[in-house]
Amino acid sequence: MTNEERLERLFRSLDTLDHIDVNDIPKIDLYMDQVTTFMENRLGAMKRYEDDKILTKTMINNYAKNNLLPSPVKKKYTQEHIILLIFIYYFKNLLNFTDIETILSYITANHFGEDHLSLADVYTEVFTLEHQQMENLKKDVKEKLDFASQSFQNVEDEAAQRDLQLFAFICELAFDVYLKKRMIEQLTDELRAENPPAKKK
Repeated sequence: MTNEERLERLFRSLDTLDHIDVNDIPKIDLYMDQVTTFMENRLGAMKRYEDDKILTKTMINNYAKNNLLPSPVKKKYTQEHIILLIFIYYFKNLLNFTDIETILSYITANHFGEDHLSLADVYTEVFTLEHQQMENLKKDVKEKLDFASQSFQNVEDEAAQRDLQLFAFICELAFDVYLKKRMIEQLTDELRAENPPAKKK
């Protein structure tokens, strides 16, 4: 398979991924089993391996224990709880619990349970921005492959050259992710310094 064919497969895979529309998130309160089933049904396509779990009871309990998620009301979770769980799902692949708590603390404090600019409004706005970035992402990734394809020109064996160029492409993607992760961590550290968490009793 050529690296250009690999890129096309990546793009086709990206096109199958989509976020959960806020209108598809139940407005009625759900028990934990219903929440985990909903998340599995809606985000199951995101799994890398079939046996991976999108969300478990243990995960939800850990999120609440680590102040990422407000406690349920009478063992039921609202639409806002589910929205926070979706944000946590994406963040947890990059950040530790402390960083996620810092990032979500303002949102939870100011928009959880609020009618004016509700958490649903925030969620809709954020994912509208993300959706618009998909074409920019594809363009950037294509440019990285083109750049990597200029490397190892002195390697005469075509198969070896292709494999080395693929390695260079993966390194380009990894370096991009690393730099963006560092930027998120720096922003998080600044947020934490500006709004120190309350000391736990």
